[in-house]
Amino acid sequence: MAEDLVIREDRGPVTHLTLNLPGKLNALSDAMIAAVTAQFSDLMASETQRVIVLKGAGKAFCAGHDLKEMQAKRGGKDTGAHAFRDLFDRCARMMQMIPRLPQPVIAEVHGIATAAGCQLVASCDLAVAAEDCRFGVNGVNIGLFCSTPMVALSRNAPRKQVFEMLVTGEFITAARAREIGLVNRVVAPDALAAETEALAKLIAGKLGTAVRIGKRAFYEQLQLPLDKAYEMTGAVMVENMLNRDTNEGIAAFLDKRTPDWSQD
Repeated sequence: MAEDLVIREDRGPVTHLTLNLPGKLNALSDAMIAAVTAQFSDLMASETQRVIVLKGAGKAFCAGHDLKEMQAKRGGKDTGAHAFRDLFDRCARMMQMIPRLPQPVIAEVHGIATAAGCQLVASCDLAVAAEDCRFGVNGVNIGLFCSTPMVALSRNAPRKQVFEMLVTGEFITAARAREIGLVNRVVAPDALAAETEALAKLIAGKLGTAVRIGKRAFYEQLQLPLDKAYEMTGAVMVENMLNRDTNEGIAAFLDKRTPDWSQD
């Protein structure tokens, strides 16, 4: 069932979403894309959940699109083109929901993250990887250049490193992924869950309104020229400063006490 493709577990303010198609390395099938999109849509309106952890069941985080399912869409020239465009449009909409979510999204990555699976890691706000994990955009090896994964990847890492991955189809290690900015932290496999949870709880412990305001502003300012970015973020700072809980946080810092925030 589609609802079983993504397992949701709320641990206080931290939501864990597990891609649950281990037999296909959590491939982004039509049903999986729909299931992830549904969970994101629900969380978009949540006032209680402050951080999202995205991970995969079984041996891998995500191996990208379901190639057998894609081949079945080929059909004739027109029908195949329509089916493929629909697939990539739906996947792109799902990926683009991540920066729009009010909660920071942390990828907890193990095994492999390839093609659209690597795109999913790149789309997340933060990523923690097991040290034996491998990352790749390997479509070129089968004659399919990873053009849509390239969008998120090239916005995370330097262009020459990304282009090398795209045209060689070679995997990179977790350590290399951290060097080029694809992931934040690399830990031993048996420490992956604990490290990710610790990061999630650290973020969840901050003032929720400040994090929501900040995440929105982070992505908006990236699209602006320097002067417009400062203009926009100055307005955001004003909005943030006028928040009752921000005032209490500053007062508590100056008084050397724990803030009495009105929010949970």
